[in-house]
Amino acid sequence: MDPDGTRDHVVPGSEDEPGGREVRGYDFRGEFSFDDLMDAYGSTGFQATELAEACDVVQRMLEADADVYLTMTSNIVSSGLRETVAHLVREGFVDVVITTSGAVAEDAIKSEKPFKIGSWDADEAALRENGINRLGNIYVPSDRYVWLEEYLYSFFDDFFADEGLRTPREFTRELGESLDDEDSVLGTAAEYDVPVYCPAFMDAEIGNFLYYYKQKRDVGDVGIEVSGDYAELIDEGLLAEETGIVCVGAGVPKHHAIMTNLFRGGADYAVYISTGMEGDGSLSGAPPEEAVSWGKIKADDGGDNTALVQAEATLVFPLLVAAGFHG
Repeated sequence: MDPDGTRDHVVPGSEDEPGGREVRGYDFRGEFSFDDLMDAYGSTGFQATELAEACDVVQRMLEADADVYLTMTSNIVSSGLRETVAHLVREGFVDVVITTSGAVAEDAIKSEKPFKIGSWDADEAALRENGINRLGNIYVPSDRYVWLEEYLYSFFDDFFADEGLRTPREFTRELGESLDDEDSVLGTAAEYDVPVYCPAFMDAEIGNFLYYYKQKRDVGDVGIEVSGDYAELIDEGLLAEETGIVCVGAGVPKHHAIMTNLFRGGADYAVYISTGMEGDGSLSGAPPEEAVSWGKIKADDGGDNTALVQAEATLVFPLLVAAGFHG
């Protein structure tokens, strides 16, 4: 056997030099620069480069003065990213928030009682026995939900006093106005007149407590009409010159944003932060390109209007805010 005969298989060589930046990371010698670090992400490769591209898309949104939709799942509020979201609303970077019922409930709870850092490796039965609920490595004692139930019963009395059928948008605004916490997403949104939509309103404790409220009290025909917000959200997009979507997590909020942008011919920009996998065909793992096929995001010849960062949000979302929104 001639070893030289196998060499072309092992070292075939190449005809052309590929384009693109040289792969190179941040040089920590000398004085540290955050801006230089984030610039180096663009040439680091893997998800660092995707995050750098996401920052570029966000900056294009802002330069175009696009209406920015921020969508998020409830775990974003469960974590310390709650303060980051409130900051974006406070600083005028966000025009629309779309989230889940769990995020609404947990934002209200955190305005009164904190969540605590716990452990991933826990005795679940012991936690249950002690009235502690686990969200990853975050603990939420059950007395938080006892407080929320009592608070909401009083809130419901006022909320339904003059009108029995209300919308999630009205609920989030008036609940936010009632909360005394400068870090509250709902409170900040109410203060700065940023609408918070919750299309899956019943899918959390607020839905449970509304059910109990109607059972325990003679309140007549009261309820939350989810479809009442749909026309308002569609009109929001139709009136905008350009729109941009930043999806932190996926699920219903992500799809509600891109679906309502379909009515205007698609969003102009989109950034996804997701750990969902595309292979199962679900919306949660679908990349921005799939939404282009549905007309929910506009096509761009260079593909520079979308970015997908496949990473856990607590690691990368603060960097996106720092380098994208503030860059």
